[in-house]
Amino acid sequence: MTTRAASRPGHAPKLTKADGSAVRVLVVDDEATLRDLLSMALRYEGWEIRTAADGQHALKAAREFRPDAIVLDIMLPDIDGLEVLQRVRADGQETPVLFLTAKDSLDDRIAGLTAGGDDYVTKPFSLEEVVARLRGLIRRSTMAVADAADPIITVGDLTLDEDSYEVSRAGEPIELTATEFELLRFLMRNPRRVLSKAQILDRVWSYDFGGKSSVVEIYISYLRKKIDAGREPMIHTVRGAGYMLKATV
Repeated sequence: MTTRAASRPGHAPKLTKADGSAVRVLVVDDEATLRDLLSMALRYEGWEIRTAADGQHALKAAREFRPDAIVLDIMLPDIDGLEVLQRVRADGQETPVLFLTAKDSLDDRIAGLTAGGDDYVTKPFSLEEVVARLRGLIRRSTMAVADAADPIITVGDLTLDEDSYEVSRAGEPIELTATEFELLRFLMRNPRRVLSKAQILDRVWSYDFGGKSSVVEIYISYLRKKIDAGREPMIHTVRGAGYMLKATV
């Protein structure tokens, strides 16, 4: 793991919350040295940092600190990171989570994402990579600046606001995680267009999973449960080609 974050030239603009206050990040890892290095790099971004060395303290910190993002090691001495995330989600927090894992198998990576995580890095990693991934997650969850002049995207009775990160269908609010929101936004920006799994991986996650795309199927199923449940479906599978979102007639 490198520690060049505090010295690299061309540092990205400071990222703050919409009200100008500091971004809050919870760092959870049982290795004290790693916690210190991550905390140093993230404080250099101007962010407010809290740390925890095990799952129980992580849960307590998540409830009290209300972080904007969580860096979460999967292997912890008491309860593992997957269980920590499940309990955080059960508390109603949709905070984006970046998993740290020493494992490099496809199954382990997908396990973290299917548990509700938003991204992962595999140890050893560079501090710059962690910071970059976090900046992307935080922008997607709460602070993204709309690419278009009009932040509202509408397809049929489905509406997505890129500024407020609010989604509704037929006027009914729909709560999405950061990754679910980004996936839906990509689909809504391309209505009636078939998007392949490779295109979705590249746009939503910015990398692939060794050529396997199970994670896309998993997140499409998550979206369907929230967008299409009890309604005429808008998300369609085009067998052998990919997925398409279109308005109901």
